[in-house]
Amino acid sequence: MRKIKEVLRLRHELGLGQRQIARSCSIAQSTVHQYLKAAEASGVKWPLPADWDDPKLEEVLFGGCPAQPSRQIHSAPDFAAIHQELQTHPHLTLQLVWHEYRQANPDGYRYSRFCELYRRWHRRLDVVLRQEHRAGEKLFVDYAGDKVPIVNPETGEVRQAAIFVAVLGASNYTFAEATESQDLACWIGSHIRAFEFLGGTPKLVVPDNCRTGVSRACRYEPDLNRTYHEMATHYGVGVLPTRPYKPRDKAKAAPGVAPLAPARLGGNHRAGHRQPVRADPEQ
Repeated sequence: MRKIKEVLRLRHELGLGQRQIARSCSIAQSTVHQYLKAAEASGVKWPLPADWDDPKLEEVLFGGCPAQPSRQIHSAPDFAAIHQELQTHPHLTLQLVWHEYRQANPDGYRYSRFCELYRRWHRRLDVVLRQEHRAGEKLFVDYAGDKVPIVNPETGEVRQAAIFVAVLGASNYTFAEATESQDLACWIGSHIRAFEFLGGTPKLVVPDNCRTGVSRACRYEPDLNRTYHEMATHYGVGVLPTRPYKPRDKAKAAPGVAPLAPARLGGNHRAGHRQPVRADPEQ
């Protein structure tokens, strides 16, 4: 109870405010407020009677139960919404957001703690630059990770077919086919059939750094396969391989690859049969 006596002394003898008392006693301001409120409710005056010891003061103020400052549980701010507002409104500051937060939550975090928590949350963000796609500009091509078993109905032979996928960047319009392998002939042929299926050619073709299309993967100057380069020159398209270990560069191909699981394209297809799969542009 020593700090309760010190709180009462600083308040009544020196006339200090609650914040100053809290700093002097190294306790929370809410605790100071609780002690002063209990003293006022109990009619305790300063100076205390000479015969009052600590147990007597404790009994008068708290009915014999020691004062245990309650730990406040503050409502967590919605930092995602706050971040969105800061990005949308150029003149909005974190201090203005905090004032709105305190108006809605009077017992919420103080400004310094609020800023600390926001910056800690912001550091965990994975910064991503949003890509804007124009119609007909880019065609993302890739092979699906899983192969499809193809059964020869005459011999019963099971062969594994690769799934080639081409997705237009703006509309997500998708072409897909199963080929016998991922060799150069199938790779070039799939591109040609994709162009025929789409009824034209895009400005750029964005492939993965597969060995069939790219001889040497490089972040800045990848070397294209000679045949692949000649095909691009013939059709008047540019080839822009993705950067190594940057899956977001070919993010458009992922929605096209994901629905084409073996369970959906599997079955008794004839060996070498190619089946284009149309995807609804609105989905």
